[in-house]
Amino acid sequence: MTLPPVAEPFLLPFHYGALHQVGIDYLVDPEPARAVLAKRHPGLDVAEFDGRACVSVNFQLYFAQYQNGGGITQEIEVNLVAVPRGAQDRVSSLTYPDYASGVDTSGLLGIGRLHVLCDNDIAIRAGTLLFAEPKYPARFEVSMPSLNGPATSTWSVDCLGHFAFTARLDGLPATPVHSAPITGYGTTEEGRLLAGPMNVYQPCQLYHLDDPDRITLTVTDPSTEVCTDLTTMIGTAPAVAAWTFQSTPVAAHNRPYYQPFA
Repeated sequence: MTLPPVAEPFLLPFHYGALHQVGIDYLVDPEPARAVLAKRHPGLDVAEFDGRACVSVNFQLYFAQYQNGGGITQEIEVNLVAVPRGAQDRVSSLTYPDYASGVDTSGLLGIGRLHVLCDNDIAIRAGTLLFAEPKYPARFEVSMPSLNGPATSTWSVDCLGHFAFTARLDGLPATPVHSAPITGYGTTEEGRLLAGPMNVYQPCQLYHLDDPDRITLTVTDPSTEVCTDLTTMIGTAPAVAAWTFQSTPVAAHNRPYYQPFA
């Protein structure tokens, strides 16, 4: 078996200098989800958890350092948890809490990327050429937890012209979970299925929702393909869980003081 080529001028693995993300999971009717998945990834089938499919909407803000400077990227992935056709028998039967807690160790249960909306041209090119991501431009307005801001656990993400969501996680207990490596699936123009593993080196925080009203997802333009697919797959299904990851700060510039000796 040969490996896919690494398109120049990119290098792999791609190293994240910092990563902040929030994901929202929905358990939905598998048949509409299966139809959406087949359009993008004919080599994948929907993974089912007690008869339900899992749609995941995942926002990322990340920093990368390069030889000649740094770059900041924001993106949203609309994913469907999936498994390669013909490999279903090699994946253990899991409940959704099992999957969300990182129980699967096969490496086959992964995210079928349906839409990736991104505000960085280089990241769009890299994601498309290296990982066969269906990645295209978008702009964002974001409010998120930060040690440099007011104390909150609420995330608000507006993918301008497409859709917006808010995750109100304040006061909700979180469980540390580690599900790395995360397998991301893409399909090349020639129809070949790619599997790209991503390792997040620290646990994420998993929130099982006590109230579905903690999550709101609003479609801005129903005519866009991403919004059509979201509406088809999710319908009126409530969100069942949210998960977050925020990189640990590496330094802090502290408050100044008056020097009495000068």
